[in-house]
Amino acid sequence: MSKVFIALQTNDETRQIIDAILADNPHAIAVNQPAMVKIDAEGSLVVRRSTIEELLGRDYDLQELHINLISLTGHVDETDEELTLSWNA
Repeated sequence: MSKVFIALQTNDETRQIIDAILADNPHAIAVNQPAMVKIDAEGSLVVRRSTIEELLGRDYDLQELHINLISLTGHVDETDEELTLSWNA
């Protein structure tokens, strides 16, 4: 199976987003680097709006993710509720 990843800037705005991604993907591993966090996952990675909203304590539009997004890898499947990264066989 291949790995996917998402890399986000590290700032006050993304701390809860990173926590939400890790909560929804227990198989994921966060790699802290200067000014960014890269989250690696085997197979797939799901970013859920509902989990982010719960941790932020406010409404969240997944399009806001792009403001702090540095890079990602994998096929992207995006709805209003989830962003999923995976590799199709």
